[in-house]
Amino acid sequence: MSSLVLERVERWVGKSLKRFEDLRLIKGKGTFVEDIKLPNQAYAAILRSTHAHAKIKSIDYSKAAAMPGVIMVLTGAEVERLTNPFPQIAPPPGDKVLDYCMAVDKVRYVGEPVAAVVAEDPYLASDALEQIEVEYEPLPVVVDAEKALEADAPILHEGVGSNVIWHGVYDYGDVEEAFRQADLVVEEKLHFNRFSAIPLENNVVVADYNEETDTLTLYANNQMPMVVGFMISVALKKPLNKIRFVSKDIGGGFGTKINNYVYMTLVGLLSTLVGRPVKWVETRRENLAASTHSNERIFYVRAAFKKDGELLGLKVKALDDIGAYPRYEPLGGVIWAQVAPNMYRVKNIYVDFYSVSTNKCPTGPVRGYSRLQHMWMIERVLDMGARRLGLSPHEIRLRNFIRRDEMPYTTPSGCVYDGGDYIQALRKAMELIDYERWVKEKEKAKRQGKFIGIGVGATLDSGTNNFGQVRVINPNFPMSGGSEAAWVKVDNMGNVIAALSSSPQGQGHETVARQIVADELGVNPEQVTVLVGFDSYSNPFTGHSGTYASRFAVLGATALAMAARKVREKILQIVGAMTGEDWRRLSIINGEVVSEDGRIRKPLWEVANIAWSNLRLLPEGFEPGLFAHAVYAPKFTYPDPVEKKANLTLTYSYQVHAAVVEVDPETGEVKVLDYAIVDDCGRQINPLIVKGQVIGSAFNAWAAALYEVFEYSEDGQLLNSTLAEYLAPTAADTPMFAKIYSLEIPSLFSPLGTRGVGEGGGSPLAAIASAIEDALQQHNIEITSSHIKPIMLWEKLRKAS
Repeated sequence: MSSLVLERVERWVGKSLKRFEDLRLIKGKGTFVEDIKLPNQAYAAILRSTHAHAKIKSIDYSKAAAMPGVIMVLTGAEVERLTNPFPQIAPPPGDKVLDYCMAVDKVRYVGEPVAAVVAEDPYLASDALEQIEVEYEPLPVVVDAEKALEADAPILHEGVGSNVIWHGVYDYGDVEEAFRQADLVVEEKLHFNRFSAIPLENNVVVADYNEETDTLTLYANNQMPMVVGFMISVALKKPLNKIRFVSKDIGGGFGTKINNYVYMTLVGLLSTLVGRPVKWVETRRENLAASTHSNERIFYVRAAFKKDGELLGLKVKALDDIGAYPRYEPLGGVIWAQVAPNMYRVKNIYVDFYSVSTNKCPTGPVRGYSRLQHMWMIERVLDMGARRLGLSPHEIRLRNFIRRDEMPYTTPSGCVYDGGDYIQALRKAMELIDYERWVKEKEKAKRQGKFIGIGVGATLDSGTNNFGQVRVINPNFPMSGGSEAAWVKVDNMGNVIAALSSSPQGQGHETVARQIVADELGVNPEQVTVLVGFDSYSNPFTGHSGTYASRFAVLGATALAMAARKVREKILQIVGAMTGEDWRRLSIINGEVVSEDGRIRKPLWEVANIAWSNLRLLPEGFEPGLFAHAVYAPKFTYPDPVEKKANLTLTYSYQVHAAVVEVDPETGEVKVLDYAIVDDCGRQINPLIVKGQVIGSAFNAWAAALYEVFEYSEDGQLLNSTLAEYLAPTAADTPMFAKIYSLEIPSLFSPLGTRGVGEGGGSPLAAIASAIEDALQQHNIEITSSHIKPIMLWEKLRKAS
């Protein structure tokens, strides 16, 4: 291509375009599930258990059923008769868990559905719940994963025989030799607490059963409908082609809207039974108490160090408290292995992993699922080792980081890191906070009786997962690999339309898709229309489709680019055949097909008209139309079920956070004085969107460190089931997160050089804990909990002094 033509090519990938979807959302023109109002629509409300563990002796709903406007009442007895329990990921005996969309025979956590009412309006449905009388026989409760393993612990699922849903041992390297060589062994019990992502939009489902076609349409804000679709299909005893999944705009997800397939099944059953559309809207109390909590994990960890700070090995017993039902679990029992050594060169890792049932809300893949817990543990023991060896938090990391010239780097679990410069990232983070200045300020504050500390957190954000990892848990599980689909069409007037297989929840997929297609087809992004949301009857999809696991920038974007390239090639081939020019020497620039010398100029609309409508001008042998469908699937292999090794995911974004905090000795309050973030998600399609994702992930983990935590009483009652008790920070509470720097080193494996971004790996959890510990080092106080309360620090200080 001549330099004259090159100068006219405008590239859109890499530009910080404002999000196209924001205009309709800001103007209130978005379409969320609650906005859907179908003719003759009824409304559902759910009666939930007030007990954490109890037999259901009887349910009397006669008063509710007799109320004017009540259409029907459903209980677990009908659910057991009409539906199947959901399939389980776990192998025997964990597969014996009987998990229905409603409690059958007994309840296992506070908030579990025990009955549902369908009525003419939502208020009447809610009022009718008060007329239902449930007789319970309370059973012993266990809310602690360690106690759940004791011989006399109450058993939640009798068919399993214990509270251990899955147990596995990972033995990488030679851990015993690592400890024989150690100069220092750090031994500690650590607790990673439960929290939520609190999306602005709660779970909502509208189900519409059509008796004539025997088709059930589910309008829902699920993040991965084509993955959980088989769960719904099995439960409702209905073939998947008779279930249509539709979503438009989704108000945040962060993983919490994966397990809502349980409610999709329940509302779908209600609609089928009453023969009318049924809508159910979750309240905030329901969302907090009975939706999805993040993994809660207890670690017993021993870490082996050399005196120079080298981390030689880790020996860990991990107890994952998965709550009352496995749902997406016990996948947490393997997904941590995607980041087994975190960002470090440690080769010897032994993990004895237990997935344990307790009488609490089920857990699921909340942002950074299973990985941020594991990496937080490694970050904690690194800080503890550094302090005992007389090193700073950043010094011990620099000595253990995987080097850039070692990339691609194969980890002990068989995962392959796809590039990056961890050392540069840490040094840049320290530069952004002006580390030397804060060291001086810290000493000055110490003389004044103030506690200032400097900390760092370094974590990976694995993305584009290999579903074959499930076979580590269950060798017979029928899923592996990962894929996404897309289609692109140029219609007969030259207009560009694209459809995705993702179900975005605010990540900006429409904007990103426009940029990718615009580059491939030589048009302006404003000329590209992207179908909003997802519809399984019209959008492309694969068995892995959805928006989760930091996958769109790699899988979805690549599939889209592949489809657009197919269309582009057909356009060029048509013009080449018509003009006698080699199509490989043609380009599409600003909506025109042009030759290198400028002699040939064909507007896109003219070529599109020929392709679709003026078929007599179409060259011999060309299929009419300009349409292409593409599927992108990386080459993944099955893991070794014995050694538990495989490349479990394709890409690895990473972040290094540096934090400066002050701890008030009178109250234990933590104030963030300075904060810096360095991220690398490979080639950025839209830097503005990347920045928003980086800030969002930082906010989520920072809130989990200092504000948000779920707490239960000994009898299984959630103590903070409203936003009056569950401390979600406001904008006024939040640090600015203004110091952000991107390295943008392209991925070695992603076709576009991109990596996923958004989950963040939980760096703030590590950085905040590191900084607090540094501030209180003179009192020899260690942080062993992921959630850090002022009262906890105050008590530690009081005891230490």
